[in-house]
Amino acid sequence: MEIKATAGDITSLETGALIVNLFEGVKQPGGTTGAVDAALDGAIANLIKDGEIKGKKGELTLIHTLGKMPAARVIVAGLGKQDGFSRHVVRSVAAESARLVRRLGVRKAATIAHGAGIGGMDPGESGQAIAEGAYLGLYTFTRYKTNEENGPELDELAVVERDSGKIAELQAGIDKGRILAESANIARDLGNEPANVLTPTEMAERAGEMAKAAGLEFTALDRPQMEELGMGALLAVAAGSNRPPMFIIMQYKGDPSNESNNIALCGKGITFDSGGISIKPAEGMGAMKGDMAGGASVIGAMNAIARLKPKINVMAVVPATENMSGGSAIHPGDVVRTMAGKTFEIISTDAEGRMVLADAVAYVKQHDQRRIVDVATLTGAATVALGNDISVVMGNDQGLVDEIIKSGETTGERFWQLPMLEEHRDLIKSDIADMKNSGGRPAGSITGGYFIREFAGDTPWAHLDIAGTARTDKERGHIVKGHTGIPVRMLVDLVLGLAENSG
Repeated sequence: MEIKATAGDITSLETGALIVNLFEGVKQPGGTTGAVDAALDGAIANLIKDGEIKGKKGELTLIHTLGKMPAARVIVAGLGKQDGFSRHVVRSVAAESARLVRRLGVRKAATIAHGAGIGGMDPGESGQAIAEGAYLGLYTFTRYKTNEENGPELDELAVVERDSGKIAELQAGIDKGRILAESANIARDLGNEPANVLTPTEMAERAGEMAKAAGLEFTALDRPQMEELGMGALLAVAAGSNRPPMFIIMQYKGDPSNESNNIALCGKGITFDSGGISIKPAEGMGAMKGDMAGGASVIGAMNAIARLKPKINVMAVVPATENMSGGSAIHPGDVVRTMAGKTFEIISTDAEGRMVLADAVAYVKQHDQRRIVDVATLTGAATVALGNDISVVMGNDQGLVDEIIKSGETTGERFWQLPMLEEHRDLIKSDIADMKNSGGRPAGSITGGYFIREFAGDTPWAHLDIAGTARTDKERGHIVKGHTGIPVRMLVDLVLGLAENSG
C-alpha cells in the first residue's frame, strides 16, 4: 500500500471511500467534515441528530453518497472527547478505518489529515500517526494458510490537505511513519513464525538479510566463538537443544567520530521456551515460540534506526537459543560461570531469559557501551502486575528510565516503573555462588531485573519486561492479533531523542 499526501478539495475527490472525523459531543460538523456534510445535503448532521453518530472513539459510520459526491462512500470516524485527543487516537482511527475500507473491497481511499485542524497537531505529526496506524492496522500473517482467499487489498491511501504549503511536511511525517510501522512489522513477522521455522540460525539469517539491506554492520557468533568468549550462561541455556545457538550482533555508526556517543540494545532471543528441566505446563506452551519477542523488537528497531540515520552509534545484540530439556540440559542446582566471571546457582531452568541477557550485557559492556537497554518477555509476574497494556521498566539510572517512559507516551507503548531496592537483591543471594537465578514468586519481575542489573554494574541501564504486551489475542486500534511489535517504535524514539540531546 502507498500512502501519499495530496493537495486539493476533498469534496471533489473521486475515490472509493473518503474518511472524515468527528469529536464526541459535536452537534454540527465543521471544517472539512462540515464541507462533506454540506455536499451530502446534511446527512452527517441528521445522523448526529438521530443519535446514530456520536463521535465516540472507535465509532465508524459508513454513508453511501449515491452520486452526491465523486467519492462513492464516506466513513465518519469518531475521535472521542477533544480533551483526550492524541497521536494514539489518530493511529487507532487510521487503523480501524483502513480495515473497514479493506473489508469493503475498496482499493483506493482518501482521508483527511486527522488532528491537523482543530486537533492542533502539526502536519508531520498527523501524517506520521496516520501512516503508523494504517500500516500497523492492516498487518496480517497468513503465509501458512494454503487455502486462504484474500479479498482486494487497499492499494492507495491519499491524505488530503487543502493547504499546499503543508504537503511537504505531511509527506515527511508519512514517510517516517511508514519506516516505523514496517520495522514493527518485521518484529511481528519474527514473533509470529513457528519455532520449527524460526530457529536461532534462521533468526540470525533474517537479521543478517535485514542488516545488509539497511546498511548495518552484522556478525553472528557460533558456539565455538561463544565458548572462546566464556559465554557460560548462554551456553548453559542452549545445552538442552540440538539446534545450535547464535549470538547476533548489529551495529549502526551514526556518529563515527565520537565513539562514546552510543547506546546498546540487548534483546532476549529464546526461539522456543519449554522451561527446560523446570518444564512449563502443556497448556499455552505453544505461545512460547514468541519468547524471542525482545530480540525481534531490537532487530526491528535497528531497521528503522538505520533508515532514519540519527547521529548516534547503536549496538544491538540478540542471544538466540532454544530452552529445551534434552539429555545434556542443565539442572536445577547447577552452578554456571558467566562471561563477566560472576557465578550463579540455577534454581529454575525456566528463568533462562535473564541468563542469556547476562552474557549479552557483559558483551556490550566489554565494547564500551555508555548506556544499555535490555528487552525481554522475562516474567509472567509482569503480566500479573500490569496486565496486557503496560510494560515494566526498571533500571539503575533514573534519567534513562524517564526517557523510556516519555518515548512510550509518544508512541503509545506505555511503561510503568517498578522499584529496585536492596531488599530485592537479598532475594537472589545464594549460599554457594555469587547469586541465584530466581528469587521465587515474591517480586518476581523485580528480582529478574535485578539479576541482569548485576552485569550492568555502574553503566546506565534499563530493563524492559514486555511479557504482557508482546502478543495479544484481540484486535484493537493499530494492534492486531498475534505479536504486537512492542516496543520497536519506543526504542527508535528513544534513540532519536538521545541523538538530538547529544548534539
